[in-house]
Parts: sequence; structure tokens; C-alpha cells
Amino acid sequence: MGTPSERAPTAERVEQLLALGGPLPIVAAGDPVLRRGTERYDGQLGPTLLARFVDALRVTMRAAPGVGLAAPQVGVPLRIAVIEDPAPVPEEVRLARGRVPQPFRVLVNPAYESVGDTRAAFFEGCLSVPGWQAVVARPAEVRLTGQDEHGRAVDEVFSGWPARIVQHETDHLDGVLYLDRAESRSLSSNQAVTRRWTQPTPEEAARALGFKLP
Repeated sequence: MGTPSERAPTAERVEQLLALGGPLPIVAAGDPVLRRGTERYDGQLGPTLLARFVDALRVTMRAAPGVGLAAPQVGVPLRIAVIEDPAPVPEEVRLARGRVPQPFRVLVNPAYESVGDTRAAFFEGCLSVPGWQAVVARPAEVRLTGQDEHGRAVDEVFSGWPARIVQHETDHLDGVLYLDRAESRSLSSNQAVTRRWTQPTPEEAARALGFKLP
């Protein structure tokens, strides 16, 4: 644990954010906080302030709406993220993408490693890159380790769409945006995706836009 003086700047920053009330402002790509990586969480906020911050992340994620939000996306360089996915998708999409409901969860100091060599590619978006989506090939199954907001150990295997979510949010904590891993030729506006690429898989987009799938 750091000393109180070491913890104060981050705690003060979070207090200032929370004083705004309601959903927090989401930082957009181009802000250095999204590229610097994060500090391992080691009690900088204290239990009460951490709980308030987690609640604010939940409110902000749901209001956006999104299925995950990392602390740097609201300007706080701590290794904390939240995820939640009600997965309101058609059955064919659920089967193709492995998208199943995920309850609200807090990830503290998460890290992941791939399980096996299988990769899956789908369109992906980000609240910090509004208006755009691109195809990202990621490990289809990952092992996630870390803690929850109460300090309890997390060691769990995720597959399908939940694996994509935890990879995306953990990447944020390392200063990585999904665009860094994307097929650049797949970059599409949200309008184009809605109009052309709503199929359960991006195979048609790959043929039309000229990129390869794993």
C-alpha cells in the first residue's frame, strides 16, 4: 500500500469526478490518459471511495450504453474496469459469436492469457472511439486473473463474446485501443455497419472490403 501522500492525488481526482454527479464524461481517443497505461490498484481510493467509483463506472457504462468501461476512459489511470452484458441479441448471433449474458462484474488488476490457439474475428467498437467499428481477431478463449472489488482472487476462463469483452477492457489498462489490433481495411462507420454488416459473422465484410479472417 502506498503512503497517504502518494494516494492523495488519485483519490482527489476521483472525488472531483464524482462531485459532477450522474454519468461521468468519457475520454475520447487522442487523450494521453488512454495511452499511458495504468497504475496497479493498491488501495489508493480506500473501500468507500472505491465503492463510489465503481458505482459511477456502472452508471456511466449503462448510460452510454456499453458492455464494459475501464477507469482510464473516465480519466483515472488505475487498473480497474467493469463489465456487464445483457446480450439482447438474436439466437443466430448468439450462436455465431458466443454472446451470452454477463452479470455486472468489477475487474481489479486484471491480466489475461490465451487458452489454445483458436482466434475469432468480429466487428468491435469502443466508447472512446465513438461512431466507428472495426474487425478484431482475438483469442477465442482466455484465462483472466486478478481480483474483484473486495480483493478476492479471480481466476476464470472466458470464451466467446465474454472473452472479447475482458480482453478489450484489460487492453485499455495497458494503453491499448481496439484499433491497434484491428484489420484497418474493415474500419466502418456505425451507419455502414448497420446498413451493410449486421450479419452474425464478418465474412461478407471481409470479401467486400478486402481483409483476411483467421
